[in-house]
Amino acid sequence: MTFAWTPHRFSGGALALDVANSVVLRADPERRIDRFADPAVMDAFATGANRHGAERDLFGGLEPARETARAGLIALREAIDRHFRAEARGEGKPALLADLLEASAATLRRSGAQPQALDTATARSALLLLSRPEPERLKICPNCQWLFLDRSRNRSRAWCDMAVCGNRAKANRHYRRNREDQRP
Repeated sequence: MTFAWTPHRFSGGALALDVANSVVLRADPERRIDRFADPAVMDAFATGANRHGAERDLFGGLEPARETARAGLIALREAIDRHFRAEARGEGKPALLADLLEASAATLRRSGAQPQALDTATARSALLLLSRPEPERLKICPNCQWLFLDRSRNRSRAWCDMAVCGNRAKANRHYRRNREDQRP
């Protein structure tokens, strides 16, 4: 099966969230898909982020993580997901913040002279997210469970991507409504 990093895959609004969203159906162990399990797909993520990512101007020219840094990127991704998912639910914990800071620090220590490597840029993106003054803009998509930043003026964005998750939710609602109308 071939896989492409399309614009929808970068709907998180920050590189760190897009990396966290590289696990599809995270809460369902039976159907969970880790896109970074394939090193070639992980390497292609950097190219996709350069093309479609919200922070491409900030982290433009991203390069794939070095082979020796891949395990660290996965550890960072999981720390990002745990911390920001808890924050979005209003359940932030100091221990999760400490884990994120430790994973970011370890990544930045390993980075050396590669500021444009995916792992380094992801750590920097996570630290920038921590410094944002409006944590209520961090949300979880009710359809796919991905993390995203709500950059709408009135903070009313409901889905990570209206064209995908929003349409699915509306189509599902329409289907259920029509089905109820057809009952005797």
